[in-house]
Order: sequence, then C-alpha cells, then structure tokens
Amino acid sequence: MSNCSNCGDPLTLEIEADDNDLDVGSSSASNPVKTVPDDVELSCGCHFHWQCLIDSYEIRQCPSCNRDISSSSPTDGQQILCNLHNEGGLQERLDIMPLLTEEAYLRAYPEDRKCRAFLEFCREGDLQAVVDLLKDDDDDDEEDEDEEMDDEPSRPKKTAEEILRYQDPIGDMQSGLHAAVTGGSREVAWLLLLLASDLPELDIPALVYQEAATLGIMREDQTGKVDIRSLRDGQGRSAEQLAAAAGPIWSGWVGNGRLAI
Repeated sequence: MSNCSNCGDPLTLEIEADDNDLDVGSSSASNPVKTVPDDVELSCGCHFHWQCLIDSYEIRQCPSCNRDISSSSPTDGQQILCNLHNEGGLQERLDIMPLLTEEAYLRAYPEDRKCRAFLEFCREGDLQAVVDLLKDDDDDDEEDEDEEMDDEPSRPKKTAEEILRYQDPIGDMQSGLHAAVTGGSREVAWLLLLLASDLPELDIPALVYQEAATLGIMREDQTGKVDIRSLRDGQGRSAEQLAAAAGPIWSGWVGNGRLAI
C-alpha cells in the first residue's frame, strides 16, 4: 500500500474501538483502539489520508503533483472522482467535490460553520438540533475560541438572527426555509415561520407555539427584520415555489402566504 503523499505515513487511521469490536472477555483498557484504512486515491494516482487531503486541498488540483483532478460530470458540471477506502469499505469513482468545496469554504470562512450546520439540520428535519444550535450555549462558544489559532484574527460570531436568515453561497443561495422544504420537513418549516417571519400569530397552530416553548425558544419582535419567506435562492425561487414543485407533502401550504410574501 502507498503512503500518504502529504505526511508520508501509512494510509491507516486508529479509532476508538466500540463494544462490538472487542473480543469476548477483553476490556477496553487492553484494546482501546482499532486500525482501519484511511486512503483517498485521486485520479492522478496520489494517495492521501482524508484529513491530509482536506488540510492541503487546492481547488481542482492535486496538492502533491499539481495535476488537474477534476472532470466533467454527467450533468455538465465538475466532479472530482476518487477511490475512497475507509472503515466502511471501498467506494470507487466517488465524487468528493461537494465535500471538498464545503471544507474549502469553511477553511476560508470558519465563522459560517454554525450557519452551514443549521442548513443541514433544516434539510434533515432535525428540529432539536436546530433549536440547540440557535440557543447557542456558552460552552460551545468557549470550545470554538479554544480551537482558533493564536495567529488568526478573531471573527465575529454569527448571531441567532444571522443564522436564521443565512443563505448558502455555495448551495444555490438556499435559506433554512428552502432547505426544510427541500427535505420535506413541515415541523422545521413551522419553527422557522414562527421565529423568522411576519406570518400572523393566528396562522400558526397553537401546537407549534407549545412545542417551541417546550424546547425553550420563542418568537421575538420581528420589526425591521428580514422575513425569511422573502428570501430567494440563486434561481430567484421562493420556498413556496419549491414547495409547489415538491408535491403532496406541501398540500395546503401553497398560495396562502405561509411560504411566500
């Protein structure tokens, strides 16, 4: 097996073993870790640990041999194909360009990490994760500060209001409401309408208020704030237009002002 083109070490990774990995009668103290493959083979033939590739990646170019590793995708876009061998097995001709683009963006704009996590939670319909992120406890802030490099200038932390209205610059400018609609999550959509829109309170079910109160988050005064329903994606579409194309799951939401103003 080749070594990593970045650090020169074997293409393996030691991870903490779980109970299923331990032999009967063994203890976690005597067998705390296991060794798994960690090999990203690019189209140029160079091999990397996943983290080494992330740390040294240059857009569409191998960080070792400088060859162009991009190719045209079936949809006329760009892709970066690799053979990825990790704990889950071997995946051949896997397109990792979306992951590399995401990591490159976060490397340039680390202050957007929570915003991007918020969009993913909206897309997945993970209501509790959305609420926990917006509540933004102090412990998370301290951890973020500890992770910052001493020689990097500090960047202003995104507020809950900024996170709620964030639009994805590398994902067609979708908002959280777009993401919730795309993911088919009515529960998250209701929460966003409660927290970041001027939708009249009488149009929001009492159960939505009750659930938000149980989760420890409530609507604030929306005066002077951008209504999340007014945000358009990179193609000029509102969340309502996406809902109209999504089908029956959004029946009753289109045309009455819930998702567009």
